[in-house]
Amino acid sequence: MLGIGAFKQRLPRPEEALPGRDTPLPLRNVHYVNGQPLRGPFPGMQVLDVGMGCFWGAERKFWQLPGVVGTAVGYQGGVTPNPTYEEVCSGLTGHAEVVRVVFDPATVSLDQVLRTFWENHDPTQGMRQGNDTGTQYRSALYCHGQAQYDAAMASREVYQQQLRAAGYGDISTEIVFPAPPFYYAEDGHQQYLAKNPDGYCGMGGTGVSCPIGLDA
Repeated sequence: MLGIGAFKQRLPRPEEALPGRDTPLPLRNVHYVNGQPLRGPFPGMQVLDVGMGCFWGAERKFWQLPGVVGTAVGYQGGVTPNPTYEEVCSGLTGHAEVVRVVFDPATVSLDQVLRTFWENHDPTQGMRQGNDTGTQYRSALYCHGQAQYDAAMASREVYQQQLRAAGYGDISTEIVFPAPPFYYAEDGHQQYLAKNPDGYCGMGGTGVSCPIGLDA
């Protein structure tokens, strides 16, 4: 018999996953910080979905990045359709907490977005991030396009070399193309740290610089 902690360290089998629901959760389609719509389409923009642990702090990191025109938090990479936050935290959906990053490639490069991803969490921790433990806190990149996937894989190899040199282990980041369905989280979680400036932020990188997106 697995203990609660051990259970949340593995993804559920499909037959174990919660059933979810056919209808998306209610969503006020307005970004609390910049007023942009949370849902697409996003003509001329690129979209990358990232998992870096608790999505509250991760989302703030990206809406502060110049060239990012929109962010939203949601659930992705699992089985259960349209899950709630409580269901995701149960470990019985298979989803990661993720941030949808919408960016203008004329202003910020994919390499810069990937560098922000790698440097602002520890991608070697498996099914956890810091003190947050469970499958929903795993590191993930869900790519929209073959070029994104190729760039993500290349960036992982570059950063792995830097991490090894600093004494870290293997990167455990899940990198997937095509991106699985993205389910928007509840309104209360969208731009959470703008609405709750003193709220919990578990963001913490390794302190190891990622050389991609830097001028030689």
